Amino acid sequence: MRAAPTILHLDMDAFYASAEQAAKPSLRGKPVIVGGLGPRGVVATASYEARRFGVHSAMPTAQARRLCPNGAYVIPRFTLYRSVSDQVMALLRELSPLVEPLSLDEAFVDLEAGGTAGDSASARAVGERLRADIRAVTGLSGSVGLAGSKMLAKVASEEAKPDGLLLIEPGTERALLAPMSVRTLPGVGPATGEHLRRAGIVTVGELAEAGEDELVRMLGRAHGVALYRMALGRDDRAVVAERDAKSVSVEDTFDVDLHDRVRIRYEVQRLADRCVQRLRSSGHSGRTIVLKVRRYDFSTLTRSETLRGPTDDPAVVREAAARLLEGVDTTGGVRLLGVGVSGLADYTQEDLFAQSLAAEPDGVQEAPGAAEEPAVPPPGQEPEAPAERRWAAGSDVRHALYGAGWVQGSGVGRVTVRFEQPWSPPGRVRTFRIDDPELEPSDPLPLREPDPDPVSEPVLGLAQGAVPGPVTDLTEDLTQGAEPRKT
Repeated sequence: MRAAPTILHLDMDAFYASAEQAAKPSLRGKPVIVGGLGPRGVVATASYEARRFGVHSAMPTAQARRLCPNGAYVIPRFTLYRSVSDQVMALLRELSPLVEPLSLDEAFVDLEAGGTAGDSASARAVGERLRADIRAVTGLSGSVGLAGSKMLAKVASEEAKPDGLLLIEPGTERALLAPMSVRTLPGVGPATGEHLRRAGIVTVGELAEAGEDELVRMLGRAHGVALYRMALGRDDRAVVAERDAKSVSVEDTFDVDLHDRVRIRYEVQRLADRCVQRLRSSGHSGRTIVLKVRRYDFSTLTRSETLRGPTDDPAVVREAAARLLEGVDTTGGVRLLGVGVSGLADYTQEDLFAQSLAAEPDGVQEAPGAAEEPAVPPPGQEPEAPAERRWAAGSDVRHALYGAGWVQGSGVGRVTVRFEQPWSPPGRVRTFRIDDPELEPSDPLPLREPDPDPVSEPVLGLAQGAVPGPVTDLTEDLTQGAEPRKT
């Protein structure tokens, strides 16, 4: 713990959804849900307007639609989010050489290492200036927490949301944490939280009062000791700028060889859960699940399975590890078991829906537009009809006549596009044939207007003299085939 609150934690507010609102003027002030749009889609981020309806990240999109039927449902555009993230991280690196990104929208900064703050007053000034700079550069808001440790700085930024700043003065940590839910602490998920609740422990203060010995008895030594320290506000972890981990794994060697297949499966599931805990605490997700088995004769077998996308979902890792175990002969006994995850990804927000999108026609794995041309058929065989173009709601497009816009929805052979730019008023809507040759996918526009260009197109993306089409009320996603409603 430091004597001054010189560790800063920045967390951008509803990052994906806020970026979509900044990029699409017609969505500002409306509920916006970013994620997979298909039947197995998952919500990545919901705007604060959507959260009032009970929509939250990791929720199935189908459930979100029931809660918020009039929300705007759009696919994630990681090209845009990474671009904005790069701008934000550049501002953080101006404050200190020690910046530890946790995801696209979240990072720790060691202000003391950068010489930018040495006491509470200077730290608060740096935090306020950072928030102002982020808004000036990106147009988005971020919440800032300042404290003497990483854990407390993260707690402070969460309490400051949205668009706020909270500084925890050294010496006040326990009083601040005491009334908070135990779920506030890192590492306390639904299962641990429920276990503690059944023991009569629901606040951090009650966790501290339980004592280290009792928590070790309830949760095991490693977890119990760690939670007790956090309940007292103790956290000595340093801000680490470079993260070179290639894989995350855990393993156990047993005093007596395991012969019971049911017990072996149980141990593999337990190891998978522990592995995911480490994975999440490091801010990673991974694509390849690895199972390690050392048998009674010291022979070691390793099996692996690569998923379609990175994950930090314990259920996914457990299931993959169980499949790998089915292919291993454990006759004779097992001395050691291990579960690992490799092929790590740096940013975990994408992992919430990467796998569900991989199988969806509206997923982000394939840019919207024309499908590849089919191979030339053998002589005498009729060529196949070209695949229908697919347009995902929220994706960027450009029309030869009307300029830049984004897909509001598509269905029954039509695609509806709203033509607007981040720096324009809400734009007009037009509907085209799904195979219109003048409509093409495009890259995202920057959130801030570039320097004026004398040959640039009109601000609304409409050609000189073009008559705007009818305005469409964006109150439903059109990917299910519904026609736009005119107002």
